[in-house]
Amino acid sequence: MTDHHLLAAIQVAQFKADGFVCMENVLSSAQCEALAQLAGPLSGAGERSLLQAPWCADVARLLREHLPEFIPADHVAVQCTLYEKTGQKNALVAVHQDLSIPVAKRFDHPWLGGWSEKEGTIFVQPPTSVLRQMVAVRLHLDDCLETDGPLRLVPGTHLLGRIEQPTAVELRRSLGETICVARAGDVLIMRPLALHSSSRSSGTSRRRVLHFVFGPPKLPFGLAWHEAV
Repeated sequence: MTDHHLLAAIQVAQFKADGFVCMENVLSSAQCEALAQLAGPLSGAGERSLLQAPWCADVARLLREHLPEFIPADHVAVQCTLYEKTGQKNALVAVHQDLSIPVAKRFDHPWLGGWSEKEGTIFVQPPTSVLRQMVAVRLHLDDCLETDGPLRLVPGTHLLGRIEQPTAVELRRSLGETICVARAGDVLIMRPLALHSSSRSSGTSRRRVLHFVFGPPKLPFGLAWHEAV
């Protein structure tokens, strides 16, 4: 087994066990800066509707092609959010799981709940069987060091299904958390069911992240994706 294949095998094993893995130098700093220019300035701390932009859809396809060990070939990109954290946009995010997915319309079903609307898009909390299939890829456009409010993940919690908030806090205390620092061009691949949080930035730098979400092409119960690439 070559060093490359050995590293890939280790990364896949870590992803399965922990629910997340970091990969370095997926894009160059110049490519990241070009993407940041295309994404444009934010009025708030995040923008959820980037996937409709052709350049963003192209990046989603590129990630799927380059990360076949983590993103199933039939999965589609269903959302891309640009997050930015600076001294002026500097929120603390409590430990949580990502339980909502963007869908085309709302309707009543006993196994669907947590309906909401954000920036004109409808979101729902589907059954855990759907959430277990989701994969998120966070592409760092800037360096994100410990002072920049990096994501903190609790390993292995993606295997536990939905977790109530008091249990989430206890799991973070008992299991510990991994602080996912990164350089521009690195990606963090994660299961949205993995418990995660982020602290406020204590530095002066700018932290921008493109957060892509991939899911199965078909959804149960008559659900359809809001958009899919």
